[in-house]
Amino acid sequence: MAQAKPGGERQVLESMYSMIALVFVLVACVELCDAATVVDVYRLIQYDISGAPFGSRLANLNHHAGSLHFAPGADLSRTVLIIPLRELNISFVKGYITQNQPLGGLLFLLPQIFNIENRERAKSNHQTDGVELLKNDLAELEKLLIHSKIPYPVYFAFEDDDIEAVLADVKRNDATGQPATATTGGYKLVVSVPEPKKRASPTITNIQGWLSGLKTDGDANQLPTIAIVASYDTFGAAPALSVGSDSNGSGVVALLEIARLFSVLYSNPKTRGRYNLLFGLTSGGPYNYNGTHKWLRSFDQRQRESIDYAICLNSIGSWDNDLWIHVSKPPENAYIKQIFEGFSNVAEELGVKVGLKHKKINISNPRVAWEHEQFSRLRVTAATLSELSVAPELLESTGSLVDGRPFVNEAAIIKSVKLVAESLARHIYGHEGKNIQIFADNSSLAVNPSYIKSWLDLLSQTPRVAPFLSKNDPFIMALKKELEDHTDEVNVQHEVLDGMFTFYDSTRASLNVYQVASVTFDLLLLLVLGSYLIVLFSFLVITTRGLDDLISLFRRPPSRKVKTA
Repeated sequence: MAQAKPGGERQVLESMYSMIALVFVLVACVELCDAATVVDVYRLIQYDISGAPFGSRLANLNHHAGSLHFAPGADLSRTVLIIPLRELNISFVKGYITQNQPLGGLLFLLPQIFNIENRERAKSNHQTDGVELLKNDLAELEKLLIHSKIPYPVYFAFEDDDIEAVLADVKRNDATGQPATATTGGYKLVVSVPEPKKRASPTITNIQGWLSGLKTDGDANQLPTIAIVASYDTFGAAPALSVGSDSNGSGVVALLEIARLFSVLYSNPKTRGRYNLLFGLTSGGPYNYNGTHKWLRSFDQRQRESIDYAICLNSIGSWDNDLWIHVSKPPENAYIKQIFEGFSNVAEELGVKVGLKHKKINISNPRVAWEHEQFSRLRVTAATLSELSVAPELLESTGSLVDGRPFVNEAAIIKSVKLVAESLARHIYGHEGKNIQIFADNSSLAVNPSYIKSWLDLLSQTPRVAPFLSKNDPFIMALKKELEDHTDEVNVQHEVLDGMFTFYDSTRASLNVYQVASVTFDLLLLLVLGSYLIVLFSFLVITTRGLDDLISLFRRPPSRKVKTA
């Protein structure tokens, strides 16, 4: 009996230690137990140009949420600022970025009107008020972000009830002077993703299809060729949202419809023209039209010399009454005169205006502003048809966040198709200057609005940043199949993007929003739980072994004296 007591004490102590350990585990988990919501987020692009870094350089996020209502002089190095586009202060954001002020991260909330996956909801809600002002603010923000090196994570998300409720709570806390910290609690924003990695040797893919002209017996000369070209890929602040409905989805849609119309004419030998038609869907457009350059270099000299002229289609989906033809050769050039007069005559019949813009190219300058300049560098006559009167800067207006389906006018694309198709047909069949409508409405050769709408909808839901498109991407396969349906000799060319551009992955993620308790609350909870367990433990010892045993647990044991022999 005398030896059972130490064993009993040991068991009681082990039970006590286990309960105390359990308390610490529970307290440690308090901060992670109350998940408020999960939000889809889209990371700001990360890329290098000739080794110079741009965009957001980090992806992982684990900081408390804050708003623009923070107290002056507050330390934001561990705070993620949630900034709705409707409340954007571009001067504040620009100051923080350009002055390299410490910040835990940025989360921009965009109205649903800019959501490529939720267009119908955006239309049905009251989200279109002041949309032009929002577009201008977002365009200015995007321009700032893509040309800056930002050493912390930057994400975009779309407004919804959950994230707006979180933001409202954060604003209330900030307004009362109690921003979220480890001691005060609040909301914590967490994104856990692998560290961004370089995209090794990104591929760009060009697709071409031919419609062969009618060659008479005994004619040994090669038929002349007219090329219709459009670049299909995009670039924007958020690669996972860069759909470029206008730039250059509208040009791709127009090219496919023009190919469909001429395939009907060329399917009958009686209406087949004495010109070959070359349709080219090129990649690498935002990167100095790198894909167009490599596509043209793949032609032999005889093929290039057979091109009478090329028409490049760029951003033709949101104009009202004016289009521009951009050329590199002087307006006095006979070929340029012929092209411009042909388009002007048809434009007048359609009730629209076409202007001519001449810009000389500098061979020593690697910057290529328009796609036709790649043709001009190889001495091939070419022009670009666009609603833009001035070429955009590098990596700008090539699929931005504001370039979505709600801002593209199908009627503008239909008029553009009529303009190009009629002008080409009159040149091919020798009807220049004649008021003959080959693609008349309500005829078998009429432009198909349903075809244009379906392809425009698809392009407006498909991000197309070239480094993130694989060789066998379903979208590329869809373009190839569509050209095969309307043209002959469809070829696909895979090339590696110019090495001066480097891109990094991790373009979208899930943001976990946790509502966390303050350290004060954690300590109070620990104190309550600890007190409860001590009382419970004392009660169990007294009722089972007596008060003396409980007192002996806390009494210092007598020291043992070592007897020397």
